[in-house]
Formats: sequence, structure tokens, C-alpha cells
Amino acid sequence: MAPVSRTAQFAKVYKVLKKYYKPVAPPADRPVLEHLLFACCLQDARYEAAEEAFAGLVHTFFDWNEIRVTSISELSEVMAALPDPRAAANRLKRVLHAVFEELYSFDLEEKRKKNLGPTIKWLEKIDGTTKFSVAYVVQSGLAGHAIPADAGTLAALRVVGLVSDADVAAGEVPGLERAVAKSRGIEFGSLLHQLGADFSANPFSPQVREILLAIDPEAVKHLPQRRLPHPPQPASPPAAATDAAAPPPPAVPARKKKAGASDAESHAPEPKQPVAPGKRAAPPAETPPEKHDKQAAEPAKPGSPTETLAKRKPR
Repeated sequence: MAPVSRTAQFAKVYKVLKKYYKPVAPPADRPVLEHLLFACCLQDARYEAAEEAFAGLVHTFFDWNEIRVTSISELSEVMAALPDPRAAANRLKRVLHAVFEELYSFDLEEKRKKNLGPTIKWLEKIDGTTKFSVAYVVQSGLAGHAIPADAGTLAALRVVGLVSDADVAAGEVPGLERAVAKSRGIEFGSLLHQLGADFSANPFSPQVREILLAIDPEAVKHLPQRRLPHPPQPASPPAAATDAAAPPPPAVPARKKKAGASDAESHAPEPKQPVAPGKRAAPPAETPPEKHDKQAAEPAKPGSPTETLAKRKPR
């Protein structure tokens, strides 16, 4: 069986997405700079949240220069409708800084009159821009043919086998602009972005699963799976009690208390014998208990002094 062409694959994607989403067209009167700043809000977010965050910036601050000098924390509070307001605020603030340092103004309308190739290269060098924001500006503000794809879009296309892991890492969809006509670029791009935003928000959504399987029924083996929580570990059994208690330590015999001695004196160590200078004290001679017992058990030998003393009569 001959492989399906990329044009036919993306044509099927376009047909399926039209059943679930409505295309979103960018405002025709929006300046180029505002397209770029709106793209900073739209990346990895739904259109409604991006519009709310962008409107909050316009109504809260006096102009773009005030936003440029505002902290990211304050901008994040205004852009709280976004999934990751801090990341979006960081991108937007960096873009404003780079544009102002380059042009000392916030007017990019001259870029419409220049060739598209040099303008794209200039946009790619601006700090804070991404492949998504550059493609969005080219499509919406410069009348070029580029279809933006953010992380959620790439992840959804990876499930249906339209991009590889290397494409996801590079942030590109090979052959997308050639497979989709320029006349359908804005419509197809908005439909595809809505799928990516829903996938990024909840990849386990039943509707997202239904859309992906409608595009490619074989995608069931690539759908993300929920991770089951680890089962609780069984509690260790209590230590078994021993049948017999451990024997108590042997008692130390107490010293006999001398008559008339106090308790402190009875427990005091015995005084040591003085030792002559230059000589070591000899260890006390002790008779092994076995020798005492043997001497007591042996009878006196005949003719020994012990026997003589034993035969003497008392006086």
C-alpha cells in the first residue's frame, strides 16, 4: 500500500478540525507590534485567555513603555487568565526591551514595506521571540504564509504521527506550509492551534481523544496514559513478643560494712601501699580459688607438720 502524502494527511486534519472548532481571524487593523505582543500571550493558551490578557495590559497600563519597565510579577497578575502568565510576561517584556533598544520606538509598521525574508530574520533575532510568535506575525501582520505551532500543537501532531520526536524538539512541522494552501493558512492555523491549546490544557480530555482518533485511528497506542498512583505499602507487623524475658544483669555483691563506719567509708576504695621511689608497685598476690579448694580437699600427709599439729592434744 502506497504511503499517504503529507497533503492528504493535513487535508484530513483540516476536515476533522472543522467539525469541532470555529476558525478565528486576527483583527485586520492591529499593528505589527501588537500582533507580536499578542503572539506572546497566545502561545500555549486558548484564544479567549489570550484576548483577555492582552486587553488587561492595554487597559491597565498607560503605554507599551510603561509595560516595558514594569516587573514581571505585576505583569503576571494582569495576565492571570493565561495558563503560564509568568512565562508569557517574560516573553512580552523581553520583546519590548529588544524593540526599544533597536529602534528607540515601538513602531514596526515599516516592516510591512520591506521584503519578507530580511524581516523574518530580523524578528528571529529579537530577544523574547519564538518560532511560534514569528510565524504568527508573518501570517497575521505581514501577509506571509506561515502556520504557527506551539508546544501543545506539536504534541497533538506527535500523537497522530505527523511529526517525530526530533521535529518536536526543533519546534517545526515539516512540509506544513507546502501541504496547506496560503488561502487556508489563517483558518487552518487557528483550528490547529485550538486543538493544541486543548491538548496542552488536558491531554486526557474525551473530546481531545475523540478528535485525535478521528484523524488517525492508529493513534490509540500513542495517546497519553494516566499514571496510576503507587499502591500503599502494607504496614510492617508488630515485633513478636519473646516468651521469656531477658535475664536481669548479675547483681554486684555489696561490700560488708565495718562496724561503726559510715556509708561513704564503707564504699571507699582501700588505701594503696606506699611504693618506694624508682620502683613499680607489685601486683597483689592472689591465690586462685582452685588452689584453695584443692588444698582444703587434700588430706595431710604422714609426717608433715600439718599432721603433727593435728595429733597434738589440747593442753
